[in-house]
Amino acid sequence: MAKARTQFICQNCGTVHSRWAGKCDGCAEWNTIIEEDPTAGIGGGPSRTPKKGRPVALTTLSGEIEDAPRIETGISELDRVTGGGFVRGSALLVGGDPGIGKSTVLMQAAAALARRKHRVIYVSGEEAVAQVRLRAQRLGAADSDVLLAAETNVEDILATLSEGKRPDLVIIDSIQTLWSDIVDSAPGTVTQVRTGVQAMIRFAKQTGTAVVLVGHVTKEGQIAGPRVVEHMVDAVLYFEGDRGHHYRILRTVKNRFGPTDEIGVFEMSDKGLREVANPSELFLGERNEKSPGAAVFAGMEGTRPVLVEVQALVAPTSLGTPRRAVVGWDSARLSMILAVLEAHCGVRLGQHDVYLNVAGGYRVSEPAADLAVASALVSSLAGLALPADCVYFGEVSLSGAVRPVAHTAQRLKEAEKLGFSQAVLPSASTELPRNGAGRWSEMESLPDLVARIAGSRRALQQADED
Repeated sequence: MAKARTQFICQNCGTVHSRWAGKCDGCAEWNTIIEEDPTAGIGGGPSRTPKKGRPVALTTLSGEIEDAPRIETGISELDRVTGGGFVRGSALLVGGDPGIGKSTVLMQAAAALARRKHRVIYVSGEEAVAQVRLRAQRLGAADSDVLLAAETNVEDILATLSEGKRPDLVIIDSIQTLWSDIVDSAPGTVTQVRTGVQAMIRFAKQTGTAVVLVGHVTKEGQIAGPRVVEHMVDAVLYFEGDRGHHYRILRTVKNRFGPTDEIGVFEMSDKGLREVANPSELFLGERNEKSPGAAVFAGMEGTRPVLVEVQALVAPTSLGTPRRAVVGWDSARLSMILAVLEAHCGVRLGQHDVYLNVAGGYRVSEPAADLAVASALVSSLAGLALPADCVYFGEVSLSGAVRPVAHTAQRLKEAEKLGFSQAVLPSASTELPRNGAGRWSEMESLPDLVARIAGSRRALQQADED
């Protein structure tokens, strides 16, 4: 009798190894590889003969196209991220750290849909019914007709969902707790997670029910996170946020029915997550306008302009190697900006420690923040506060040139709405509103910006002497 073949699967990324190892080659995590039997309980043994397939109908690319039917929740930030609401027959994955607010926002969305006469079923695998009811009372959702169940077995959940009227929305919280009778692995392993997700996706496609799956992401990687099943679902949303701040960001990383660059901004309170219609006011709420080393960056998140403050501190170092610390931005890009300032602008930072922070715990990934970062660095080194009513955006190349970025008009419109009357931007920017009320300073290269800040400092010193 042939020996049963086993595999060693990483519980963090799902990479299959032929033998056990302490470190996974796929994600570089330690102690995440567990031995599993890929054919256990699924009828996929070597002696089983596959059944004969049946031909499927073929069609052409031309034909009528119908928009995906959606279920709007009424929560504008959530509808923005999903592309207009939950799509019927789709599977959506919501990931994030434990306690970040996934269950809270989904309970609020379930209550909003139930009040609109939709049939919503909330299946909790981590909390008892009493605990979910306590959360619903705190969120003001106890009066809604949300149907609740506490179950982890996949077969029992599917049997429950198949009874009665077809549900419009099903929430599974969370996928790490699901287990199936046809798999011998423990709940939370990659095999169990994949089996449970496949069963829920099959139910969504067959019935037209929108299914929302919740997944935890842990630092240790001991439990299979949502990264394993991202390719199986139709949309993937991630909750981001800093425990030291009240705001939470819901970001789309995959969406087959909408854009993948939108964000929804929420603020955590004792009554649940509150929508933030204007994130710029949130990130600029505690701004010190007279402090050197602070520049306001006009960024874009999808179709939404967002203004955030970039803070820099440049101080003489007492160490042999200057320290570079970055929070909320790419450390490699900071090194590039420092090299360009030293090579093309004559700004000597080799004997200074550099600290860079994006206020509010927000993370910036746009190259358009280069100009704001450079302005904050030069401002801190010179000890001169930048104009309080000025915003900065533009990409800096290795030659020192300032390159244009997209959505210039939207950035300037958002800045004007918040009271900013000046802007420093690339000279080759398109869609520049010539009839706007603000004053735009167009920069061709980074030395022009450094000369502008140095000239302001000399003018201020001359005024003090007079």
